[in-house]
Amino acid sequence: MSQTKPAAPAMYKTNAAFAVLLCGMVGYFVFWGLGYTNHNHVPLFLLATAFGVFMAFNIGGNDVANSFGTSVGAGTLTVPQALIIAAVFEVSGAVIAGGEVTHTIRSGIVNLESLPLRPLDLVFIMMSALLAAALWLLFATKKGLPVSTTHAIVGGIVGSSLCLGFLLAAPGSSPWAMVQWDKIGTIAVSWVLSPLLGGAVAYLLFSLVKKYVLDYNASIEEQLKAIKAEKKAYKESHKHRFEAMDEQEKIEITSAMARDAQIYGENDFDPAELESAYYRGLYAIDSRKNSIDAYKAMYSWVPAISAIGGMVISSMLIFKGLSNLKLGVSTLTNTLIIMMIGAAIWVGTFIYAKTLKRKDISKSTFLMFSWMQVFTASGFAFSHGANDIANAIGPFAAIMDVLRTDRIGVSAPVPSIVLLTFGTGSIGSDAAVPPEAMLTFGVALIVGLWFIGKEVIQTVGKGLAELHPSSGFAAELAAASVVMAASVFGLPVSSTHILVGAVLGIGLVNRNANWKMMKPIALAWVVPLPAAALLAVISFFALRSIF
Repeated sequence: MSQTKPAAPAMYKTNAAFAVLLCGMVGYFVFWGLGYTNHNHVPLFLLATAFGVFMAFNIGGNDVANSFGTSVGAGTLTVPQALIIAAVFEVSGAVIAGGEVTHTIRSGIVNLESLPLRPLDLVFIMMSALLAAALWLLFATKKGLPVSTTHAIVGGIVGSSLCLGFLLAAPGSSPWAMVQWDKIGTIAVSWVLSPLLGGAVAYLLFSLVKKYVLDYNASIEEQLKAIKAEKKAYKESHKHRFEAMDEQEKIEITSAMARDAQIYGENDFDPAELESAYYRGLYAIDSRKNSIDAYKAMYSWVPAISAIGGMVISSMLIFKGLSNLKLGVSTLTNTLIIMMIGAAIWVGTFIYAKTLKRKDISKSTFLMFSWMQVFTASGFAFSHGANDIANAIGPFAAIMDVLRTDRIGVSAPVPSIVLLTFGTGSIGSDAAVPPEAMLTFGVALIVGLWFIGKEVIQTVGKGLAELHPSSGFAAELAAASVVMAASVFGLPVSSTHILVGAVLGIGLVNRNANWKMMKPIALAWVVPLPAAALLAVISFFALRSIF
């Protein structure tokens, strides 16, 4: 008991520090936002800010926690370390590359152009969606279930939009026709396609890692251990034989061994020069030991895997993160940059592997995979901050523009989630999201990870399968590869579902997958759309009746 007492005050202080950070950031944002919106609809602005920050808080507790679950579960990072990396890379991704529209999807899920839409109706739709999605995420997070925040916010927007449609639809028209159900179908497809792709790629990747690195190292260590035991037994046997000799034999053997000892350590000695049977036998044992290529995996496979992993994560950063900055860099240039990064990582990993010679092979291998996993986790964090924060900032950006101008689509910075849901009708135009908003929501992500993310980290990192640095790295690399390939081919996938499938793919290889845990997770994947839609309907009616 005495050892645990000091931790409580420290934890209390840490919690208080994060609470003060969030409150201070939100307070500053409110002060700034009141001026930005010209003090229009102040109660709505304050409530919308609360809903948006609450959404970002829950994205941090679920989506960010899901991203770092493999690193923490593998023992590569502690929760505080994961928090520090998330704080740097998530917020950097959000502020540096998260403020632009990442991709304009021309055919949205809901078409509101046929309705006589008032500006505040759009505000109520977005606020309802934010609150509904945040409440669902909070429930799933407290249950430790990794779910898709994108599906939750889309469900919320669809539900509140349909609610408005039934209120404003002309006689004879069906509000259900506003929804493009084929787009909803692609989301349903992702429930199956995402984990299958993630699991298949992770299974293949980790099978190779296990066969050519882990199993090879284990086999080498067994051989070295057997040779070491044989050498020890050989010395003991010689000792007993030597003690049984008479004095004359001992003198002769000792003289021969002394001469052999002088030349045995030389690099260019001739084995034929050995006089004693002891050193000839010892040489035979040492020759077998030296013939074993103990560091083959560390010098060949690990640098190659590291380079491939670095190139995949770099491509994710460049094509899904930094592309939001619209730097005007050609695809060829980006490809050459990625190849240079891969080459640098290969060389660096190889040199680092050389420094680990004469150390425990398994521990050295896991150490190298740990560094690689930190790199992949950092890349994931930046990409996540640059893209998925749009689930919170997208609807909120549309709200702020309407409150500021009392019109729809004047200069609204509308990230991809709004365009995904409504299409490119008259909802807004491209513009940079104010950095104050991005920074505030980025801080909310980190605070959410700290306060409520531990359950999801536990599920992804330990609940679905046991992970170690090499398997955790394989899961993250497989997930990143599938996300990038799906982006190229336009496949409807969810990064959350992909990573869960990847962890299960690792579990299949190691035969420790926890399929019982997958049942509630799969249910939680299906429920977000209808659950968020229903909550959004209730929220929409409440907001419309109050304001």
